[in-house]
Amino acid sequence: MAKPNLKLAKLPDMTPSKMSVSLPPGLMADLTIYASLYEQTYGEKQAVSALIPSMLTSFLASDSGFKKAKRELA
Repeated sequence: MAKPNLKLAKLPDMTPSKMSVSLPPGLMADLTIYASLYEQTYGEKQAVSALIPSMLTSFLASDSGFKKAKRELA
């Protein structure tokens, strides 16, 4: 199988922090699939909880409405 071209780059080395969040079953299933694709792509297994901070950072960085509102608040 060819490696997928994922939007999320390989995570840098970091010390993970514990977090607790409730997710709908469908979202958890998709995140689990994404973690599997991440492992296939980069050869490193990462827990879903380790991927979420980078996913959220990427999402916020690409949200032009959020960036505009953040600038206006500053």
